[in-house]
Amino acid sequence: MPEISQIRFPGAQARRFVAAAMEKLGLPPADAAIVAELMTEAELQGSDGHGLIRLAPYARRIKAGGVNVRPNIRVVKEKAAMALLDGDNGMGHLVMQRAAQIAIEKARNCGVAWVGARLSNHAGPASLYARMPLAHDMIGMYYAVGNANHLPPWGGLDMLLSTNPIAVAVPAGEEPPVVLDMATTVAAYGKVKAKAQRGEQMPVGWMIDRQGNPLTDPKRSEEGFLMPIGGYKGYGLAMIVGLLAGTLNGAAMGSETIDFNKDHASVTNTGQAIVAIDPNAFGDIDEFKARVDKLVRELRASERMPGVERIWMPGEQSHAKRTASERDGLALSPALLAQLDTVAHDLGIPNLQET
Repeated sequence: MPEISQIRFPGAQARRFVAAAMEKLGLPPADAAIVAELMTEAELQGSDGHGLIRLAPYARRIKAGGVNVRPNIRVVKEKAAMALLDGDNGMGHLVMQRAAQIAIEKARNCGVAWVGARLSNHAGPASLYARMPLAHDMIGMYYAVGNANHLPPWGGLDMLLSTNPIAVAVPAGEEPPVVLDMATTVAAYGKVKAKAQRGEQMPVGWMIDRQGNPLTDPKRSEEGFLMPIGGYKGYGLAMIVGLLAGTLNGAAMGSETIDFNKDHASVTNTGQAIVAIDPNAFGDIDEFKARVDKLVRELRASERMPGVERIWMPGEQSHAKRTASERDGLALSPALLAQLDTVAHDLGIPNLQET
């Protein structure tokens, strides 16, 4: 439950504030609006590690020249069912929205399409882009190389891999879509940053120190590293995602990855990929969605262990958070509001409360 000290704001107010900040930082109005929409959507769905908390670091990178505010995002390689985008070091939100649009259009013709991107930047939560094909009754898949290495190879100590997220969104009929959004580490580093900002401790199992002991203080996160999901299997998955989203696209991977938390000026050359699959190419779309509904209901109604009140589907809790946030407004902590006020002051724009 949200803390009493949290203050609520309508999503539209947050969009206006972020758009004003992005315009002040030099983005054209249309691009600023897209970034604001996607950052606010991240906050609405409960991805607080990738929402408004990212505005301050984005502003630092833009001011330091680490991001091109007027990029020429273009296709550099293309075939019927694939494309490779050069993001020209633009905001990742802009690059990946363009990638999703291309993938959806190609999937209409080919049944499936894969679009990769290089010279992109951090783009927020993976589910934002996996969900985009849902509006066209398509399945979406998203892969990315994270913007800082927080994971060593299994059994090692050198930070050579990132959280490298995966997201898959599957349309349903009467049920909410099934949306899996996960890092290949137990927790995304954005969640660590959110814990630190709120003054909270991390659960045991998120991180360990270099001696293998549990690390629960997020303010000491640089003393250790994130744990991969499923032990060595998560390490292997992180590597494969990085190869598909980074190496395949000519983007950064391994020691080439720039830690955008510390280096605000260097080009990150972030790699991402999105896949769109049109179920109509496999059969009747309504029948497919009805079968998804049937499976969801079977899983939800299955016998539960003692003390378990409900079996949740992937993405169901984010769907509920989005519904509540759209109804009641975004719940923002005093620490985040203070950070946003500092951004507003530095840019010379009205703060969120005044927007």
